Amino acid sequence: MLMRLVTHTLVNGCTWHAALFAIALLPMVSLAQDAKPKAKRAPNPAFAKIEDDPKLPRVLLIGDSISIGYTLDVRELLKGKANVHRIPTNGGPTTNGLKNLKAWLGDGKWDVIHFNWGLHDLVYMGPDGSRLVDPKTPGSKHQVPLDEYERNLRELVKQMKATGAALIWCATTPVPEGTKGRVADESVKFNAAAARVMQAEGITINDLHTHALKGPKDGQLPANVHYTAAGSKYLAEQVARSIEAALKQKK
Repeated sequence: MLMRLVTHTLVNGCTWHAALFAIALLPMVSLAQDAKPKAKRAPNPAFAKIEDDPKLPRVLLIGDSISIGYTLDVRELLKGKANVHRIPTNGGPTTNGLKNLKAWLGDGKWDVIHFNWGLHDLVYMGPDGSRLVDPKTPGSKHQVPLDEYERNLRELVKQMKATGAALIWCATTPVPEGTKGRVADESVKFNAAAARVMQAEGITINDLHTHALKGPKDGQLPANVHYTAAGSKYLAEQVARSIEAALKQKK
């Protein structure tokens, strides 16, 4: 269409400037025509709504992206044994749990709650509030200090115990050397604080940290807290075992 406009312009005696301007617009028009709207990212199936089988117990998974990674495998492993739900988001640090736990628990009855917070609590924040900074940065600190983390867990446990569900604390998985914004395996320090809370409250501990360390070498991404598909499946096996044991004890 612009080419016809150029021809018409020249025939009618208009200046070459107008013609050249029209020609210059051609690539822009072409790009606009070729541009397509970005495809929406498909929803993560881990967050899919679960239709309960009324004959089966209800299980709730609470956790961050590590738990998101093993959710589908846990559901498959407990298929026909439990209705496995999870919170509809990344659980983040304990401070986020305190803000949202009531909504996550809802009004339904839970038979088992398998829960974790930790990897987001031990993230280093800069003095300007920036996240995942180098831990050596002057003025940097944990997103949630260790003493506050322990206090937060006590309050979260109190709320979950009120549901009458069997509770399983899932130890925070390892932090490899070189992971951005975290110190190598500070999970150990945070898990020790969590263990004090769980032991005082008589809550079962699923030591997923130790289990992860015994896993396949290619199960965890290098210098990264996240896992490969095979690594997540390996974690899911331990999670499913701990939930099954809790369900048997409730019978």
